[in-house]
Amino acid sequence: MRIGQGFDVHAFGPGDHVVLGGVNVPHSQGVVAHSDGDVVIHALCDAVLGALALGDIGKHFPPSDERWRGADSRVFLRHCAQLMAQAGYALGNADVTVVAERPKVGPHAQAMRELLAADLGASPDDISVKATTSERLGFTGRGEGIAAMAVVLLRKAGA
Repeated sequence: MRIGQGFDVHAFGPGDHVVLGGVNVPHSQGVVAHSDGDVVIHALCDAVLGALALGDIGKHFPPSDERWRGADSRVFLRHCAQLMAQAGYALGNADVTVVAERPKVGPHAQAMRELLAADLGASPDDISVKATTSERLGFTGRGEGIAAMAVVLLRKAGA
């Protein structure tokens, strides 16, 4: 087995929604990002890549590369799933925490779990998506941005 952890953060900016776990979540703002700014998927990608000792999402999808401007982050996650399979691993489980005062994640968590599971070749039962606030402290508490943390456990495929 291998374990990996990931973290991502984006500042809020102009827009009317944020993308979290592949789901368009209505919000009074968007995020400032090169791709779609999906902090859930970016943290999850970094966790998978870390478990595989393959660097981070920026190594695989550099923000300096215009191909990834506005990209759907699910493309990144599917790439990470492919690398996982090529290395002979499958997802054991994933646990993701979103840190933000708003938007509320709970009403969208199940849809996120289903999309993430589909992209990772796993069951939604193997993926947890939850949220917390930072009690109005720091940049997330002031509503300036959003963050996500993820941890994954990979197992040898077929085990």
